[in-house]
Amino acid sequence: MTNDTECRYVSNMEIYHVLNRGVDKRTIFEDKQDYFRFIHDLYEFNDQERSELNYYKFRDYGANGKIAKAEKKDKKLLVDILAFCLMPNHYHLMLSPRVEKGIPQFMQKVGMGYSKYFNQKYKREGTLFQGRHKHILISNDAHFLHLPFYIHFNPLDLTYPEWRKNKVSDPKKALEFLKSYRWSSHLDYLGIKNFPSILNMKPLMEIFGNNKDYEKLVENYLKDIQIDPEMTLE
Repeated sequence: MTNDTECRYVSNMEIYHVLNRGVDKRTIFEDKQDYFRFIHDLYEFNDQERSELNYYKFRDYGANGKIAKAEKKDKKLLVDILAFCLMPNHYHLMLSPRVEKGIPQFMQKVGMGYSKYFNQKYKREGTLFQGRHKHILISNDAHFLHLPFYIHFNPLDLTYPEWRKNKVSDPKKALEFLKSYRWSSHLDYLGIKNFPSILNMKPLMEIFGNNKDYEKLVENYLKDIQIDPEMTLE
């Protein structure tokens, strides 16, 4: 990876780290179907055209653990999703807008759509997310190269929370756990097809190299992780 390559991507793409969590830090994904539903919404609502999707429609063909396959159509995307991770009470997205105000339009659709689904399913009322999503412009090369790893390492909070202090007791098992966690784009970058239909992997893969190169970078990065406070929800 050269400095010229790194600078070219930061300067040629407008990239944001977008994150939010449940109100009062509450759980927003109670079961597997909830995770599938949010990922499905990332696909379905990434369209400049209006999308109609309700809880009952999804439940009929989504309860078997498979993402609903809508009829194929030419979509005019609002954003490119470069990376993502869903955690029990929050999410992280790495987004690049395709159109002016693409990110706020996309996030409004996703937030409203998923909240409606969640409230109907669990017979609740009121706000699900903690206010408006937080979005951080990626303005330098170091942040750009750091962010995908930070996003993909978030599931370690469930088993190896010491990763944030660079003190992982068993790196091999930590990496194995990340391979077992479905609700992120990590597997797709390893070359294991998980949710490739929602991703634009080209910008990051041109930086990482191939899938094996990415895997090696993950192993090395876990040994020397440094957390930028701006990336967190605190």
